[in-house]
Amino acid sequence: MKKTDLKKQVSEAISACLEKKAEELTLLELEQGTGAFTDYFVISSGTNPRQVQAISDEVELRLKRAGLYPNNIEGYKQAEWVLIDYVDFVVHVFSESARRYYDLERLWKSARKLEPKDLIARPRKRAAPRAAVRKRA
Repeated sequence: MKKTDLKKQVSEAISACLEKKAEELTLLELEQGTGAFTDYFVISSGTNPRQVQAISDEVELRLKRAGLYPNNIEGYKQAEWVLIDYVDFVVHVFSESARRYYDLERLWKSARKLEPKDLIARPRKRAAPRAAVRKRA
């Protein structure tokens, strides 16, 4: 997959998390030589089981609209740690207590921590129209 396509997909997942008011959103870019099985981790938290499921639902819905289906989803019913595997990236949606307990950021401390804004596509600003210039005779 092209790196730009992957970044757009990860960006869409981040936007979905933010729309459902996910907390403590973190993006990790995993290094190839560390035994990582994916390129990115999108990690976020919800304040209660319903919000964890709502965040997960929104990620899945948005990416399905873009033609991308998850390889696997785990933990949805319990809503403590929902893992949505898209092969090239994995979305983790935690309850607050599960996030503290598993502390993926510490486990994958060799990963490069990115700001979500680094991947979110921003609309381009249009240039102001130029004023017509008349040639003098």
